[in-house]
Amino acid sequence: MDTQSLTLALGDATHAGRTFDVMPIAGEEPVLQVIVSGAEETPVYITVTDTQILCLAYLFDEQELAPERQNELHENMLRISVPMPLSSLGKTGQHYVVYGALSPASGTSEIMQELVTLAENAIDLLQTFEDYLA
Repeated sequence: MDTQSLTLALGDATHAGRTFDVMPIAGEEPVLQVIVSGAEETPVYITVTDTQILCLAYLFDEQELAPERQNELHENMLRISVPMPLSSLGKTGQHYVVYGALSPASGTSEIMQELVTLAENAIDLLQTFEDYLA
């Protein structure tokens, strides 16, 4: 599945009572910003390559952290990452993120499930980690 096909498939779709607002973002690589209804504060960004469909939501920047709690945050992120469904925690540049990856052969239903789950996990994580932010 490529980003154009994914844009068309998600544009009219619903999954678990959720709809998807898809906006292509121009750049070197095609990226889609997907806003899942009910989780508008945590857009999910999708890139499609030959080897994976990567879905990522930004949580917060390193500058937003209370510096004295950074090690404790990292320890808790490692603990939470294992049982969290369909998602993992990471850091790209200065941004803490939650992400999931699917096979490029995944169908629209699996992709929608990932998007809904990732957006919900991002909201839950923001609430969980709010005490670590300055």
